Order: sequence, then structure tokens, then C-alpha cells
Amino acid sequence: MQSFLIFSIISSFFSFFLFFNATLLFFLGPLYPISGTTSSRSDDGSSPRIVLQRPFVYFGRSYNQIYVNHNGHLTFNASWSRYIPLRFPNHGSRDIIAPFWTDLDNRGNGQVIYNQYTNGNVLQQATQDINAYFPGLHFNANWVFVATWYQVAYYPITNTQTTVQAVLISGGHYSFVLMNYGIIAATTRNIQAGYDTIGSAHHFTIPGSFASNATGNNSVFRLSSNVNVPGRWAFRTDNGSRGCTYNGKSRTKGDHYRYFFSYTNVDM
Repeated sequence: MQSFLIFSIISSFFSFFLFFNATLLFFLGPLYPISGTTSSRSDDGSSPRIVLQRPFVYFGRSYNQIYVNHNGHLTFNASWSRYIPLRFPNHGSRDIIAPFWTDLDNRGNGQVIYNQYTNGNVLQQATQDINAYFPGLHFNANWVFVATWYQVAYYPITNTQTTVQAVLISGGHYSFVLMNYGIIAATTRNIQAGYDTIGSAHHFTIPGSFASNATGNNSVFRLSSNVNVPGRWAFRTDNGSRGCTYNGKSRTKGDHYRYFFSYTNVDM
């Protein structure tokens, strides 16, 4: 009888542990650590110029600096305050990484946080993730840059809370971008998620951009993925293929992506 009670207690605790962790993952999403330098509280603002501790190659161009713009995008040559998203491909004059381009406002609540890593657990996590998503490269990360728009509101000071990340990873001749999605507050504003390059030689739009299901509890960004991890999109961004390898097939420029929901698979 005592053994049965002990077994029941252990089983109940284990079930609660699994439920708690699954619930935590659902609400937080597949986020990398949120720590580092906090950008100023300013509408349509940006970080100062951030000198990169390792060069980051973005489709053939090597950059030694970056700007974390408060409206949900990263640029390299200069900060950019534009809050109305443009559809990709834009055929413009900027290289841009945009996990969640819309009119955000961190003056009331939320923070824009960024950090660089050249050793430790974050590099180990990045190495493990990239080798899982891009098998055969034998990749070893030596630098990670994490930008987080943490519980940031939509303009104007709406007290909404949205959390998204851009994770830049490099090592050897390879570079990658992860876009991670936590809780996405509902809004009627347009959202552009993805990346674009100068002249749009390389570009990608995450499904759900400029769509009514981009935000809210059923945000397609939170529920979909190209690496079978709901809330995460992964891309190779050096001179190699656009996108990732999944199920043994290379996803390159011009391919149609299969993206995955936590409850079903959907073909684009």
C-alpha cells in the first residue's frame, strides 16, 4: 500500500512537471535567454550602433555593426525608424531582418534588449539547434547575437505585450538567423515578418504576414515553423541556400516551404 502511494505521488508530480513545462513553453515560446543591454524608451527609436564582436555575413556582405530598431527589425548600415511595414520583396536599398515589423512603442511597457555571446551555454544551444535544422554542416557556433522585443506594446502606449526575437548565429563560413515568437498580442496593424536584401536578390516572408491571423492567441507566427518547432523559423543567410534543410530536403531560393502547426501540417 505504501509503495503504491509513493508511486502515485511520484506519477502525479511527474505529470504536473510535464504539464507545467509544456504550459511554460506554450506561453514563452522557444526563446533564447533574454538579457543584456536595454535600449532607450523611445517611440520609433533604435539602439545606438552596436559593434559586433565577430563579423556577420548576410548573403555575401560582411557586417561589423548592427542596429536594433524598436519597430521590430534589424538593419546594418544605419538605424531606421520606419514603422509602417513594407512587403517583401521591397527591391530597396537596405539589408533588413524583420521578425516583427510593425508600429511598436516601448515608452510605456516592454523593453528592447540585445546581447552578444562568444562562449558559454548560448553557443552550445545555437550549435545544437543549427545542426538539428541543417544536418551535414558539422556546424560549430562561435558567435550569437540575440535581440528581444520583450513585452513591447503597439503604438500608442496600448499596454499590450508582444515578445519576439531575432537570433543571429555565425561560425566558420556559415551564418544563420532564427526568428522566435512568444506571446503575440492581438492588433489590427499590418505585420511583416521575414527578411529582405538590397535589391531583393534574397528575401523571404513568413506566412501570416499582412494577414488577419498574424497576432492574437492563434497567431500563425507562434503556431507555425519551418523546422517543426512551433514559434521558430530558421534560415541560412551566408552565401548558401536560403532557408533550411528539413526531412533531408534542402529548402532553397524558389522552393515552396512546408510549414508546421503545433496541431497539424499545412502546405503553403
